[in-house]
Amino acid sequence: MDVPAGTIARPRELFLVSVAGAALSVLMTWPLTAGLGHLGRTIGGDGQYSIWNVAWVARTLVVDPGDMFNANIFYPHRTTLAYSEANLAAGVLAAPVYWVTRNPYAAHNSVVLFSIASAFVCAYLLMHYLTQDNRASAIAAVLYACCPYVTTHSSHIQLLMTGGLPLAMLLLHRLADAPSIPRGGWLGVALVAQALSCAYYGIFAALMAGIGVLVLAGSRRLWASREYWTAIVTAALMSIVCLLPFFLPYLRVQQETGFHRTLQDAARWAANPQSYLASPAHAHRWLLDIAAHFERFTEPLFPGMLVLAFGIAGIAIAMRRAASGDRASRETAMLYGSIGVLAFWASFGPNAGLYRLLFYFPLFAFLRAPARLGVVVVLSLAVFAAIAIEGLLGVTPTRWRSLVAAILPIAAIAELNVLPFPWERAPQTPAAYAVLAKLPRGPVAEFPFYGERATFPLHAQYMLFSTAHWMPLVNGYSDVIPADFRQAAPMLSSFPSTDAFAALARRHVRYLTIHWDMWGPRQAEIRARLEPFARHLRVLASDPQMTLYEVISFP
Repeated sequence: MDVPAGTIARPRELFLVSVAGAALSVLMTWPLTAGLGHLGRTIGGDGQYSIWNVAWVARTLVVDPGDMFNANIFYPHRTTLAYSEANLAAGVLAAPVYWVTRNPYAAHNSVVLFSIASAFVCAYLLMHYLTQDNRASAIAAVLYACCPYVTTHSSHIQLLMTGGLPLAMLLLHRLADAPSIPRGGWLGVALVAQALSCAYYGIFAALMAGIGVLVLAGSRRLWASREYWTAIVTAALMSIVCLLPFFLPYLRVQQETGFHRTLQDAARWAANPQSYLASPAHAHRWLLDIAAHFERFTEPLFPGMLVLAFGIAGIAIAMRRAASGDRASRETAMLYGSIGVLAFWASFGPNAGLYRLLFYFPLFAFLRAPARLGVVVVLSLAVFAAIAIEGLLGVTPTRWRSLVAAILPIAAIAELNVLPFPWERAPQTPAAYAVLAKLPRGPVAEFPFYGERATFPLHAQYMLFSTAHWMPLVNGYSDVIPADFRQAAPMLSSFPSTDAFAALARRHVRYLTIHWDMWGPRQAEIRARLEPFARHLRVLASDPQMTLYEVISFP
C-alpha cells in the first residue's frame, strides 16, 4: 500500500470528543437548551414545518409506522410526507424525547443539538485520521460544525444534519486502507444515514465518495484490486437497497403530481459571488454589508475567516509535502482539493456549466438549490485547515503550544457565534385543541384559509398546532402543493360563503376552527357573515382566541 493508514480515535478519546461536541452545541445555540420546550424558529413557515415534520415522524414511528408517509396535511391526499423532505432520521432521533415529553419543540430541539454535536464529532474523526493531531482536529471540527451556512439554516432541520459528510469520507478512507465487505457495508450505512437525514447531503456524500473512489484507486494503485471494488460495490448496493423503499413514495408523488425541478429552478437558487461574502455571524457583519450592495444573494456561504486562512495555508502545506514525496499529503491534496473545487464550481448552478451536466444524473432532478454545495466547500477547507493547524502547532515552541491550542478554538467560537441565538418563543396553543384531540377522528379545516400562493406558508402554523391533536387537515404547506388545493384555496379563503362550504363538503370536513385573533379588524365582519350558516354548525369549544365547530350539515 502506497499510503500509510491513519488511526481512528480510541474509545476514551471518542467519549471526550462527544462531550466536547455536546458542550459546543449547547453553547453555540444558547439559549435553546434553557428553553428546550418552547423555543424555535416559530415565525416563518419553514421553521414551523420543521417542528411539525419531526414530531409527525417521532409520533407515527411508534403509533403506526406503516402510515408514516400519509401525513395529516392536504386532506384527502395521501403520501403527503413525500411532498418535501421526510426528515426520517431526525424523527427517529427525536422519538425518545417526544414520547417522554409529548412536546414537539423539545423533540425537535433535541435533534438540533444532536446535529451540531454529531457534525463536530464526525469532522473530528475525519481530521484526526488525516492529521493524527487531536488538537488540530478539534479546532478544524469547530470551524466545520458551526460554519455560517449551518447557522443560517436553523429553521431547516435537514440542513443542520451535516455529520454524515465527513463520516462517509472517513469510512471510505478506512475501506481503502483494508478493503473488505464489512467495511463496504459500513460505508453503505453511512450513506444511507446521511440520505435519510437530508436528501441533498445524501447526494453530496455519494458524489464525494464517487470522487474519492477514483482518487484513492489511483493514489494507492487499487485499480486491479478485487477486494477494493467488491467493497465499493457492497457499499453501493447496500445504500441503494436500503434507500429504495423510502424513495418510492417520492417517485409516486412525482408521477401523480408531475412535480419536478428544472434548470430554471436551479439557476434561481444557485450561488452568486456575493453569496460567498454573506454570513449571519456577528464578526462578519461588515462582509454582509458589502454583499448587500450587490444583487440578492441566495445563500450566506462565507465559510469563515479562520477556516479560509488556515485552509489556504493547508493547501500550500499539503502541496509542498506532496512535492517532497509525501504520498499521503499528495492523496489528501488531490482528493479534497478536487472535491472543494468541483463543489464550488457546481454551487454556481447551471449558468456556470458543471451543474448543467450533473442535473442529468439520477436524483439531481429532485434538487432545487445548487448553492447548498457550499457546505462541501467548507468541509474541504476544514480538512486543509486541520493540516495547517497541525503544522502550526508542530513548529510552535513547546511552552507556547498549549496556549495556542487553547486560543484557536476560542477564536473560532468568537468568530462564528451569533449569540444569543435568535430563537423565537412558541405561539400559545389555543385551548380548544385539547377538546379537538378527544373527539372522534375527522377532517379539519382551519380559518382564515390563506388562498394566494404567496400566503401558503401561513398554513404551516395550523400544521404546528395540529401536533396537539393530529387530526387530518385540509390545510397544508410543503414543496409540492396539490393542484386541487391551489384551485380550492381561493374559494376556501372566501369563508364564510356558500362556495367555501361547497368546497368543504367535497372534502367531507367534520370540524372547523376559526381563529378570531388572526382576522384582525375583520373579526366583526366575519362573525356577521357566519350567522346565516350558524344552523349548520355546532360549537364545541370557544374563547376569544378561537372557536371550534362541528359541521352537522352543509348548506
